[in-house]
Amino acid sequence: MEIAAFLIDFVLHVDKHLEAFVASYGTWVYALLFLIVFVETGVVVMPFLPGDSLLFITGALSGAGLLDVWTACAVLLAAAVLGDQCNFQIGRHFGPKVFQWENSRWFNRQAFEQAHAFYERYGGITIVLARFMPFIRTFAPFVGGVAAMNRARFTAYNVAGALLWVLGLCAAGYFFGNLPWVRERLEFIIWGLILVPGLIAVYGAWRSGRKARAA
Repeated sequence: MEIAAFLIDFVLHVDKHLEAFVASYGTWVYALLFLIVFVETGVVVMPFLPGDSLLFITGALSGAGLLDVWTACAVLLAAAVLGDQCNFQIGRHFGPKVFQWENSRWFNRQAFEQAHAFYERYGGITIVLARFMPFIRTFAPFVGGVAAMNRARFTAYNVAGALLWVLGLCAAGYFFGNLPWVRERLEFIIWGLILVPGLIAVYGAWRSGRKARAA
């Protein structure tokens, strides 16, 4: 319970935790950023780690002079690309077995089926779009591996999506994250970065499932 409470608090107050980490450990924060993004995108069972909010806050901290923006972006890009490649390889390895899995402590079948429906509906571009959708971005490369997507094609979408996701959100945080209006409402912005893309993803998966059942 203590670990779960800490993770929830970290997700909702990632700005305060990162500032404290920088104050205590300095440049080790880049290793922490790499680890969080790599695990969130590269391990199927870790979709709940912060992604969008982490990138926005990283940009804001860079704008405030606490981080080097180019180093942070390079580290986050590497983590995002390598994480998706790892998840894709896991999907290719376990693909033949995954459809036989049931709900368990480590696997949410409903979430997987939603991601699968979304992937089937939009094809390869899902790899790019999913970057901006919590939970879906963790499952999309896995589904790409399960579906035996061409590796070169997947890699191209992976890199393109990572560039848009990392540079876009870090730039938003860098230029706007330290404005007084934003700082005063940062908690609401973090909630928005978590909930809005998630609701869009759920709605898209629901529509895809509904159309599939109708067909």
